[in-house]
Amino acid sequence: MLVLEGTIGDVVFRNEVNTYTVAKLETEDGEATIVGYMPFANPGESVRVEGEWIYHPTYGEQMEVETITPIVPSTTEGIEKYLSSGLIPYIGPKTAKKIVDRFGLDTLDIIQYNPERLKEIDGIGDKKLAKIVEVFGEQGELREVMVFLQGLGITPNYGMRIYKEYGKDTIGIISENPYKLSEDIVGIGFKRADRIAQNMGISLDSPYRIEGGIRYVLHRYAGNGHTYIPKEEFIPKTVELIEVDESLVEGSIRDLALKGTIHISNADGELLIYYAPFHVAENNVGRKMVELSRAKLEDMDVDVDRIIKDIEGAEGIEFAPRQIEAIMESMENGVVVITGGPGTGKTTIINAIIRIFEEQDLEVSLAAPTGRAAKRMTETTGMEAKTIHRLLEYTYMEEGMAFGLDEGSPLETDMLIIDEASMIDILLMNNLLKAVMPGTRLILVGDVDQLPSVGAGNVLRDIIDSQAVKVVRLEEIFRQAERSMIVVNAHRINGGKTPLLNEKNKDFFFIREQDPKTIAEIISDLCKDRLPNYYGVDPFNDIQVLSPMKKGDCGTNALNSRLQEELNPKAQGKKERQMGEELFRVGDKVMQIRNNYILEWRIANGEDGEEVGEGIFNGDLGVILDIDEEDMILRALFDEEKEVEYSFNQLDELQLSYATTIHKSQGSEFPVVVMPICWGPPMLLTRNLLYTGITRARDLVVLVGEERFLRMMIDNNRIARRYSSLDDRIREMLTIF
Repeated sequence: MLVLEGTIGDVVFRNEVNTYTVAKLETEDGEATIVGYMPFANPGESVRVEGEWIYHPTYGEQMEVETITPIVPSTTEGIEKYLSSGLIPYIGPKTAKKIVDRFGLDTLDIIQYNPERLKEIDGIGDKKLAKIVEVFGEQGELREVMVFLQGLGITPNYGMRIYKEYGKDTIGIISENPYKLSEDIVGIGFKRADRIAQNMGISLDSPYRIEGGIRYVLHRYAGNGHTYIPKEEFIPKTVELIEVDESLVEGSIRDLALKGTIHISNADGELLIYYAPFHVAENNVGRKMVELSRAKLEDMDVDVDRIIKDIEGAEGIEFAPRQIEAIMESMENGVVVITGGPGTGKTTIINAIIRIFEEQDLEVSLAAPTGRAAKRMTETTGMEAKTIHRLLEYTYMEEGMAFGLDEGSPLETDMLIIDEASMIDILLMNNLLKAVMPGTRLILVGDVDQLPSVGAGNVLRDIIDSQAVKVVRLEEIFRQAERSMIVVNAHRINGGKTPLLNEKNKDFFFIREQDPKTIAEIISDLCKDRLPNYYGVDPFNDIQVLSPMKKGDCGTNALNSRLQEELNPKAQGKKERQMGEELFRVGDKVMQIRNNYILEWRIANGEDGEEVGEGIFNGDLGVILDIDEEDMILRALFDEEKEVEYSFNQLDELQLSYATTIHKSQGSEFPVVVMPICWGPPMLLTRNLLYTGITRARDLVVLVGEERFLRMMIDNNRIARRYSSLDDRIREMLTIF
């Protein structure tokens, strides 16, 4: 294998996600082109690379790099190039020159051992210094980790993913148990982790290997929403994966059960294998649901009939019998589930309940699983609603991220109303109920026919199926809602009927087209010109394209690229930043794609200064304000007021959101929804996916595609079964209390 040493000059191309790079390496013998996955290939970096020469028909001779090892820069020119490479936020070319002019060859030692001296440089204050020190420290850790991983045959591509997951603990975690990679790292399945383990000398019948296979199968099932697996299904899956005798798997299952890692239950002679936290959560939720529903409640001296009549007079409405039933049951029961589709009056009921409790000077708390759902709840009630995580004061503690409220520090409220309850998984429900004390009334509001939670469990449906708590089903569409074809068609689709299409002067339209590329073109035209011109809607703030899938001409990836070019085209002076396959541009509509509870936001309050807070959550929508190449910072605005700074190495938390998947839209509401209706994987062309998508729209739905695929989705009501047993746990607890 060929070995070269030198300094990285120009970086011709770089994928920020997987670090695939094309760069020029300046060696003593001249310049060479190197290609491969190279996390250290930044201008000014001194490196040692190993690989083989290849010949590219267009670009000529190149070295395909197998391993890359950093060497500390030894010249001021090299140090300046290294610092200005974009590796460290707030240090661009101008600042790098100032630092090196000041400290010379001692620059890197100053940053590592005496960083306070950087404040001698104009423009570097406490805030910038803290970030520089943090990232510089991470780079040192990264070097050590990548060298270790390369020694195990792990490519830099996967090395970066592993480091992002484990950080400074990477070496310790993998040294102890390399099979953990298959549980935690996307793209590393059991077989890849197995090869890494073999490089470490772990035998095929090692307990670590067998336990790793068992854990991997459990996590795969959990990823599909299951809280347990029947043993008769689990054993063959695991044996097929690790190719060892069944008796070794049986023995390892017993060992893991004794350790408390898994739990084995007997349900009518059938053995069920649980990952232990799911079993604990189902038991806790089952017990707490019964405790709350059986708890003695304080009597309420309130004239509900008078309040209902007052609301009817003020709002010009008439409550239906089921609505009145829901209000009355909420006064009399510790737990009530209110479920129904769009237009059935769930929000009206919530507002009535809030008013009744407020008249009694009782405390009401509102929450929802996502930031978007909480914002909608705030808008429809006029009261602050929080995400469940924020309600429970989820924050960073010494042991890591944890909930601040629990049994020892409970939520102080008389009534807790949770909206969009179908989105809650079993682990989140467990943490929520830990903080709710008996005597507190709990109201769960949601549409049980929407998509279930992304996480494991089938919480809302299981609670309803247990028949242990009061459930009010809202089925009547109210007169004002009957005028909306969105509402009418949502109920038709949910009932297996074909929607009524293109009714004159209505709000639900279908544009017929067969070719997927033409469908995408029509969607682009609708967003750019037709809908804004006809309805006066804003393409950015009012229209949301939803798709069942990510790939294909009508998937979110292709639609986002097309819509970006139509709605926010490249222009002179408009800043851009390439992040892997995603191009971010000032003015782009973006979405946060994972919960970040410590990301700081600021709201300018004019003369009052600014409000500061933490937390940007999965599904939050924003717009890019600025891309600062000098400071390596992207600034985005969320909820039209929260300004957030992302360092460039955090940009994998963002994605373009002109189009998003229906799954990602759960809990949200948009004035206008546009959806492609075309071929896709049968598992995605389902009735509840279509139903969830169209119920995200408030004012207008436009479907573009083929009616045969629309009919296919309506007919496909095969909701994949989730192995969950919360309903059984609740019924069991009823026999105890």
